[in-house]
Amino acid sequence: MKKSLTPWGAALCLGMAACTLSVPVWAQSYPSKPIKFITNFPAGGPADFLARSVGEYITTQSKQAVVVENKPGAGGNIGADFVAKSPADGYNVLFGIDTTFTVNPYIYKNMAFKPADLRPIMVMVSSGLLVGAHPSTGFKTIKDLIAQGKGKGLNFSSAGSGSPGHLAAEIFMDAAGITIQHVPYKGNTPAVTAVLAGEVDAGVLATPGMLPHVKTGKITALAVTSRQRSRSAAEIPTVAEAGLKDLELEVLYIAMVPAATPEPVVQWLQKAFTDALNRPDKQTQLASMDLFYEGLIGADAVKRLSDQSQRYGRVVKSTGMKVE
Repeated sequence: MKKSLTPWGAALCLGMAACTLSVPVWAQSYPSKPIKFITNFPAGGPADFLARSVGEYITTQSKQAVVVENKPGAGGNIGADFVAKSPADGYNVLFGIDTTFTVNPYIYKNMAFKPADLRPIMVMVSSGLLVGAHPSTGFKTIKDLIAQGKGKGLNFSSAGSGSPGHLAAEIFMDAAGITIQHVPYKGNTPAVTAVLAGEVDAGVLATPGMLPHVKTGKITALAVTSRQRSRSAAEIPTVAEAGLKDLELEVLYIAMVPAATPEPVVQWLQKAFTDALNRPDKQTQLASMDLFYEGLIGADAVKRLSDQSQRYGRVVKSTGMKVE
C-alpha cells in the first residue's frame, strides 16, 4: 500500500518539482551580490551560530558578503513567512528549526505561508533538549520534578508556542500525568534566561543553551531528551533512563529557500553548507555545543522532516496542544 504524505511532505514535493521547471541564466553566476541569512529565532541560539558559521565561509570563498538578520516570533512563522515571500533567487535563506514546519501547521489556524512555499537546502544538525530547573526548586532528579507536577504543578518556559520546549512540555504532561503551565518566550535564549532568573521552575530547552549554566551550577540538569547521553555532560541521564522514553525528541536545525529557487543555486548552497560545516574547527565546535552533524539534502531531508511531522501531528492530536 502506498504510504500517504503529511501535509508537509506532499506540499514540499510539489514545491521541489516546481522549482526545476526553469533555470535562469543568472543562476550560473550565483552569487553575484550579498546574501541575507534570516534566522527566525533571536540571536544567541544554535541557528544563529550556524548562520554566522556558514555565512563566514561563504563570504571568504565567494567574496560576497553574507548578512545575518534575526526575525523571531510566532514560533518561527514570522521569519519563515518573510523568506517564503522573498524572490526565489537564493539571496534570502532561512535558518531555523523543524517545528516551524512540523508542528506549527497543526496548531496555528492561520499561517501566512504554506509548506509548499519553501524547500530545504539542508537538515544541518540535530540536538537533544535538556530538562533543567532553577536550583531554588530543590529538584535533583526527574522524579522530584514529577512529584511537584502531581502536587501543586509546575511552570515551564519554552522558546515559543509550537517550539520543541512547548512540544516537550505537552508530551511530558501526557506521559507523566502531571500539570505544567507553559510560559512561551521569543526564542531559546530568553527561555533559558527565565529559568536562570527563577521566573519559571524549569524548562525543556535546547541543550547548547542550557549546558554553560549547568556547568556553573546556575541550572540543575535533570535529564536530556536525546537517545544517547550528552557528549559534553555524560553524567546527565537520558529521559529513557529516567523512565520516560516517550519524551525522547530532538531538534533539527534546517536551512530553507523559496520553493521556486533554481536547482543550480540550491546545489551551490548545499555544497557551501557541506564544506563550511565539515571543517575540523567547526566539527569541534558542533561537538562542544552538543550538536550532531546530519548534512541531509534532497529526498533525505524531506523524509526526515515528514517523519517528524507525522509524529508531532499525532502528539498534537492526542494532547490537545495549542497556541497560547
